[in-house]
Amino acid sequence: MNVSELTSILTTNLTPNFKIMKYRIKKETKPTLPTYGKYKAVAVHNQTIESRQLYEEAARHMTIEGGVLESLMISVAETLRRHLKNGDRVRLKDFGLLKLEIESDKVDNLKDFHAKKHIRGVRLHFLPESNKGTQELYKGITFERDKLST
Repeated sequence: MNVSELTSILTTNLTPNFKIMKYRIKKETKPTLPTYGKYKAVAVHNQTIESRQLYEEAARHMTIEGGVLESLMISVAETLRRHLKNGDRVRLKDFGLLKLEIESDKVDNLKDFHAKKHIRGVRLHFLPESNKGTQELYKGITFERDKLST
């Protein structure tokens, strides 16, 4: 089984029948932001699924053991990290594109820019796979206000 077949199985057979994202309403509390004092919806995350659980769930839909899948995924993760750190974009078929982006302060004059001073960090940017303008990851999601919302 190649990585493309594995990705296809993971994204097709493991798609849940329900897609409800819960949210809470939060007031912006940072006075430096132009949206200070305004309200916005923020996602509620119920739990964190650890890799071992993910491997076991995926293995139930396949003809391999969870440990074999874990070894494969560890190898893929190491390879993915290496490519991202080298400045490559990585496209995972039926999943999306991953790339690292630099977070930087803005300066008025090019000559004033110094990497050590103005580069704040690096962020992982994920773009879900798109099929004719439709992103399967977002398709069919409905929203429900969390009971603990203020």
